[in-house]
Amino acid sequence: MRDFSSDHRWLSLNTATVRKQGDLVQIIEACAKHGIRAIDPWRDQVATVGLDRAARAVRDAGLDLSGYCRGGMFTSDVAHRAEMRDDNRRCVDEAKALGASCIVLVVGGLPQYSRPGSAASKDLAAARVQVEEALAEMLDYARQAKMPLAIEPLHPAYAGDRACVNTTKQALDICDRLDPGRSGMLGVALDVYHIWWDPELMGQIARAGKDRLLAFHVCDWLVPTKDILNDRGMMGDGVIDIKSVRAAVEAQGYTGYSEIEIFSNDWWCKPMDEVLRTCIDRHRSVV
Repeated sequence: MRDFSSDHRWLSLNTATVRKQGDLVQIIEACAKHGIRAIDPWRDQVATVGLDRAARAVRDAGLDLSGYCRGGMFTSDVAHRAEMRDDNRRCVDEAKALGASCIVLVVGGLPQYSRPGSAASKDLAAARVQVEEALAEMLDYARQAKMPLAIEPLHPAYAGDRACVNTTKQALDICDRLDPGRSGMLGVALDVYHIWWDPELMGQIARAGKDRLLAFHVCDWLVPTKDILNDRGMMGDGVIDIKSVRAAVEAQGYTGYSEIEIFSNDWWCKPMDEVLRTCIDRHRSVV
């Protein structure tokens, strides 16, 4: 396993971690100041400053992009499906312009939550079928742009509103059906917050292999968790054995960034420099 204790060259910051403390350009400048070499920006943050300005700021700072958040939200009623397809094609174009290594996909839950205005449904099985069909279309477009897609399985608590793909196995089953040749264009983004509890996790990481492991995200699970969305912990403050999961991922040949993604009302209240210093320290000692 790689030694993270002496530097933070393999740390990437998901920009949601400090989204309340500054805009994307300010976050990029702060990362450069602290020696953070990679980020994963969110589409709304890019839109706020403008795609051209965001791309220029990334280039000027010499940063890599460990991913681009987020594509997906594939589920909708018939009236909103063209909107969904167009939005995901735009996401591919944006990711290409920014130089992202992949697009992280949050696939969507029940249609009324994934695509506002869609007719209500409680059919989770149908939502999962729709995800796969829409993903197959997006994959065709992404192949032309040579932009890999990374399915992020989310904790089952999000099945209704954010992602009806909830385990690494489910995500890899989709990958195997849509990309049986393991082209490198479709894989998974594994976030320890969402998958740490899964008794099949280690076996599924081995099944994924190097060509399916496109992104690796870290934070921690607090006990108790006050808010399932916005109470993620800083690494080391919770109960996840992060190093064991990282060891399993790296045993398959993963050599990419470990991306810190923390949605936290508590950490959003702290100064950006303090958050980044803590991320660097914990990445060295805990991740």
